[in-house]
Amino acid sequence: MCNYLVVQLSGKMASQIEDFICKELPRPQPPCFKPRPIDENNPSCDGSMQFSISSFPKEAMEVMYMMKFHRKLCDVEIRVANEIFHAHKIVLAAASPYFKAMFTSGLKESEMSVINIQGVCPNSMAVIIRFAYTGEIKVEEMTVCNLLPAATMFQMNHIIEACCNFLEGQLDPTNCIGIADFALQHGCTSLYQRANQFMDQHFSQVSQGEEFLALSACQLVQLIKRDDLNVRCESEVFNAVLRWVKHDEERRRPKTADILYAVRCHFLTPRFLKEQIQECDLVKNLPQCCEYLSRIIQDLTVCRKYNCHQRTPKVPCVIYTAGGYLQQSLSNMECYNAHEQQWFSLADLPSPRSGIGGAFVDGKFYAVGGRNNSPDGNHDSEAADCFDPITNTWKPARPMNVARNRVGVAVLDGMLYAVGGSQGTIHHNSVERYDPVEDKWSFVSSMITARIGVGVAVVKRLLYAVGGYDGHARLNTVECYNPETDEWTMVASMNTTRSGAGVVALNNYIYAVGGYDGTSQLRSVERYNTETNEWECSSSMKSPRSALSAAVLDGKIYALGGYDGLNFLATMEVYDPQKDEWADAASMSCGRSGHASAVCRAPCLAHGVGIS
Repeated sequence: MCNYLVVQLSGKMASQIEDFICKELPRPQPPCFKPRPIDENNPSCDGSMQFSISSFPKEAMEVMYMMKFHRKLCDVEIRVANEIFHAHKIVLAAASPYFKAMFTSGLKESEMSVINIQGVCPNSMAVIIRFAYTGEIKVEEMTVCNLLPAATMFQMNHIIEACCNFLEGQLDPTNCIGIADFALQHGCTSLYQRANQFMDQHFSQVSQGEEFLALSACQLVQLIKRDDLNVRCESEVFNAVLRWVKHDEERRRPKTADILYAVRCHFLTPRFLKEQIQECDLVKNLPQCCEYLSRIIQDLTVCRKYNCHQRTPKVPCVIYTAGGYLQQSLSNMECYNAHEQQWFSLADLPSPRSGIGGAFVDGKFYAVGGRNNSPDGNHDSEAADCFDPITNTWKPARPMNVARNRVGVAVLDGMLYAVGGSQGTIHHNSVERYDPVEDKWSFVSSMITARIGVGVAVVKRLLYAVGGYDGHARLNTVECYNPETDEWTMVASMNTTRSGAGVVALNNYIYAVGGYDGTSQLRSVERYNTETNEWECSSSMKSPRSALSAAVLDGKIYALGGYDGLNFLATMEVYDPQKDEWADAASMSCGRSGHASAVCRAPCLAHGVGIS
């Protein structure tokens, strides 16, 4: 226990002590500040400092929220149905232009303490008022469809944005049409555009859903007319239309012909169109549809000009390349994302091969023929392997009828054509084609000339075989195959003999890039005008290349790898036909020649390229 001594001082003594303390202990003086010199460049600098307390607004709002909770200083009741919400007018006005106008524009509500709100559910009102005080909001599947219209009514853009972001994250092939309609109804432009982009990119899956079948005829036409639809083949759009009609055939049947006019039928094969006329019960019983499809068949088979352009979906295009030779045959498979300027490794070919041909049919890459050059011996191959970019897996297709090394491969009417090539010392002039539906190879008419190292390309349903080697000499000759007549005819020869050139079609031209003339590897490039039957020179590549591959991506030509006479090249060059210039592009993982390349828009999530 502490003992305290209490001393009672007289007034005189207390005064004396105070005088002593004041005398002995001087009072502290205020600090002395040196006056700052005037800064002529910053006349506003007056020696003061300004402080901003970033946490203050949040702290103040928390106090107001607690006051609302305890109904302190609340000056308005918001009544929604049977619910009552107490609030402060100043807080609601600060959060919502709707309430600001209500409370500050001289309306009768500005003097009212009780406000009745129509067209909003109580749950949404509670969320909106809580947001006004806290700036926080929780969006859920069960509430978003009521919350977004309420936020639109009260012009609360932050809540609208939160709802739109939530719905964007929920986009799915089964709901994107409904979300697009919902967004359009409430003026959410960004969400509406994003939902339509999703619809375009996933059209194949969207067309299988119930929302698609519920579209009106007008909505369906607007959808299938879009340039941005991501389809592997126009037959996906055609079949989707038939599915839509059959869903309510009695009422929709009379509209079939008008809707088919929106399908880009000129990019369907004559074979497919004939099958619809002869075998599809819906089409063959509608004379207007039969007449329309018959006219298109005529346009395609006689190579008439027509005003119909291909779709241009906003999906990354990818160059795939397989196989090749570097001291021995390779099994490498990789792809190039031009947007990222980056190569990605994929699943290896089932067997190493060089001198192979490759092309895409219905979103699948086919590697055809070639030779396995290895220390154990050489083997010419008749194999055809199919790669699925979605699953990053290979599976075998039916082999060709004969082995073909240094074969040319192209796609015509949805079928693979394997042109020329060699088996041992035999140089083929034979040609066979593969039907992926029937998994069957069959011979067509042979070329006039045997060709290995031949380049092939297709323009307007005509197949061109360019250059090559016949077993005796390198060739500059070119011949053209017409599938309607099953005949080959000679066309204008190149200016330069070339075997192992990269050959591609771009617009109405066929480009022959590099190659070997019997003496040296070539840098030169020339192109064939299919309408005038003439060859003309283009700018040369930076490096000579033979046994290269070539591909067309976004209107430009890519020359990949090859042999320059000394080295197997990993480098790649890209040609811009508008500028008539070549430029360097990202190199492959290794040098190679005799590889196959092809381009496809199909997503490949396994290697970093896909649809968002």
